[in-house]
Amino acid sequence: MASISSIVRKHVDAAIAEAAETGYSREEVARSMLSFVTNIYKENRSTDEIAAELRHEIDNLDPDAEHAFMRP
Repeated sequence: MASISSIVRKHVDAAIAEAAETGYSREEVARSMLSFVTNIYKENRSTDEIAAELRHEIDNLDPDAEHAFMRP
């Protein structure tokens, strides 16, 4: 069985490749995807929960820093 990461990776790679064919950058793809992700979160999560999720990602951007553990 494929992992969720491998399923999503396949679609992200395809979106990046298709966008590049029409002149869009990887960053533009990421920005658009973030908008879609946020809309998915809004279906079942509060604004505070979404903000906490995004803060966690922001707090862990530096690959050389110790990562904070986020408990469910």
